[in-house]
Amino acid sequence: MAQDELFPGDALFSAEPASHPANADIAPPPERTESNAAEPQADPASSPLAVRMRPRSLGEVVGQQHLLREGAPLRRLVEGAAPASVLLYGPPGTGKTTLANLVSIATGRRFVAMSALSAGVKEVRGVIEEARRRRQYNAENTVLFIDEVHRFSKTQQDALLGAVEDRTVLLVAATTENPSFSVVSPLLSRSLVLQLRPLTDADIRELIERALADERGLGGELTLTEDARAHLVRLAGGDARRALTALEAAADAASATEAKTIDLAIVESTVDKAAVRYDRDGDQHYDVISAFIKSIRGSDVDAALHYLARMIEAGEDPRFLARRLVVHASEDIGMADPTALQSAVAAAHAVQFIGMPEGRLALAQATVHLATAPKSNSVIKGIDAALADVRAGLAGTVPPHLRDGHYAGAKKLGNAQGYRYPHNVPEGVLAQQYPPDELVGRDYYEPTERGAERTLADRVPKLRRTIRGDR
Repeated sequence: MAQDELFPGDALFSAEPASHPANADIAPPPERTESNAAEPQADPASSPLAVRMRPRSLGEVVGQQHLLREGAPLRRLVEGAAPASVLLYGPPGTGKTTLANLVSIATGRRFVAMSALSAGVKEVRGVIEEARRRRQYNAENTVLFIDEVHRFSKTQQDALLGAVEDRTVLLVAATTENPSFSVVSPLLSRSLVLQLRPLTDADIRELIERALADERGLGGELTLTEDARAHLVRLAGGDARRALTALEAAADAASATEAKTIDLAIVESTVDKAAVRYDRDGDQHYDVISAFIKSIRGSDVDAALHYLARMIEAGEDPRFLARRLVVHASEDIGMADPTALQSAVAAAHAVQFIGMPEGRLALAQATVHLATAPKSNSVIKGIDAALADVRAGLAGTVPPHLRDGHYAGAKKLGNAQGYRYPHNVPEGVLAQQYPPDELVGRDYYEPTERGAERTLADRVPKLRRTIRGDR
């Protein structure tokens, strides 16, 4: 499973425990939050906007269609069918707590939330014993939500196994790390592992519009300009809580000045982050990436880092940036520095593996490497010249001695007859025709005198003379 993928939906963004009243008969310890979640309860007006706008039903959840389509495991779980313990895997701020609460509402179960940051084995066992008593004497079942379960030690995770196995508790555990590496195998085998994805820009826009209009949110008292909305979407980075927190801060600032419209200046002033004039689907996208590549080609490392920073700050897809670096490594550097491609590919893998914002370091390292490397376009010139000949029809038959001779009848056809094995001579290179007759003597690769290609500029002509028998 890949990193940095998770769930959407307003309430799906809060990693905070649900703020429901605790059951009166058994007081929970401070390390956990407990509620009877059979019925959704309104959050007080003083609660943060992201908390007030939590989905109270499956119909309010935005995004995550790969897990919420009809018959999908998460949908069946939230609808109360086929209850099973589940591991929700994805970045923070994506509503894992809310999903757990929706499960408890759908199944009519008591809801207990714990954080692995503060709870230990004693607290876990206490919750399990309490759940066992409630099930035995009151026929009451429990949903146990554990946030940051990857922070539990092996012993703490092992303490959950028996209760999950006999369904004393329905475990809903959340982790921001790949559970294959951070959760013990016995617990993995007893749970469904569901990978959650970030919200799309369209999802974030929908949530912002809902928060502006809904009575639980801003109640239609304020409007939002389009550039302010676009900036909030960029700020969110797929995190609904982040978007709603920024919207709430901007709304408070607007109300303080009795403004009825939240504009870009208000958003910028409250989130302390200027809007980058960059449209991922418009001219800026093409202009800035063009300037980025041309700065690398021109060996201006500072300009290249500037344009990289602009694109990162504007929320450009880091995988797109990594792909451009990989292309550039062969197109404009090539054999002048063969390690440039390795650096670019490594950066692409790093971005995929660790995600953002840490992935910016690998992108920056590859950018510096490529910008400061000696340049050569001989690779692209060579392959394009060869392609031009092929497209022009210069693709003659393969010389008989180079053809495959590993099948019955090949020898009778003359295949592989007369082939000379280069390793049989001390130099490892010998005179022999390799291209079709029509292309004998055609040169495609022309090394430059720059960087590591300088040695090839001397070696390639010598190889050609030997192979063609010109020496």
